[in-house]
Amino acid sequence: MSSQVVLITGTSSGIGLAAAVAAAQSGRRTVATLRDPARADALRKAADAAGAELDIRRLDVTDPASVTAAIDGVIADYGRLDALVNNAGAGHVGTLENETVEDVRRVMEVNFFGVVQTSKAALPHLRATGGRLITVSSVGGVVGQPFNEAYCAAKFAVEGFMESLAPVAATTGVTVSVVEPGAVATEFVNNIGFDIEQAVAAAGPYGDALRAYIARTVEQFSSSSAQTPAEAAAAVMLALDAEQPAFRIQTSDWARTFTGTKLADVDGSAVQGMTGGWVR
Repeated sequence: MSSQVVLITGTSSGIGLAAAVAAAQSGRRTVATLRDPARADALRKAADAAGAELDIRRLDVTDPASVTAAIDGVIADYGRLDALVNNAGAGHVGTLENETVEDVRRVMEVNFFGVVQTSKAALPHLRATGGRLITVSSVGGVVGQPFNEAYCAAKFAVEGFMESLAPVAATTGVTVSVVEPGAVATEFVNNIGFDIEQAVAAAGPYGDALRAYIARTVEQFSSSSAQTPAEAAAAVMLALDAEQPAFRIQTSDWARTFTGTKLADVDGSAVQGMTGGWVR
């Protein structure tokens, strides 16, 4: 693996951080990128504790110039790119009547168009190495969830895009996979970015439903089914290591069961029955 070069986006915390450390431990030359290098302290600390060597660089997936500079820099320094792991993204909780269309566009920009932009820049180099294009999606890329309309729309878009791209990329030797985590411990509470009581008070007719949704989701993210970032990152490593990785890789048995509900739900009634209970 020492000659392989992997670039991972969104490595300041969570799955991205854990995947970067694991990739470096596997012997790959690992370029760990993040929007703000000043936030790399946790990444450096984790790498040092694991004895892993990382090349930490700036990459803002919403800035085309930043994407181009990062990819070009990797090729200039290493001469190749064997894998891109699209991990950068941001959570979002809200519902249509209470937010603007611009709010929805911003969610799409980071979670979908950022993936498209970075993948497009990397593909010529992945073709040259017969490489891997791996995107961290979510079970929310399969199952639509209350108060996650914009976020799930972005993740649905990612999965549809990559599912459509995969057979085309395969004709040139590039393998495409999506990784679908479920709840990862602490991420929901840390990343939703708003005061819960204030949000409920501002939700108007949706206040009771939002409170029920948040209570259920906080419990889920603190339950025994929630994974550590390292456990979820193991699925990223499977996509990197497997001789013929699956297109869709869930990170746990819970995630497989959850997404399986949707994939077997021809008329949508099973999902609606399940998620409807989250807001009552």
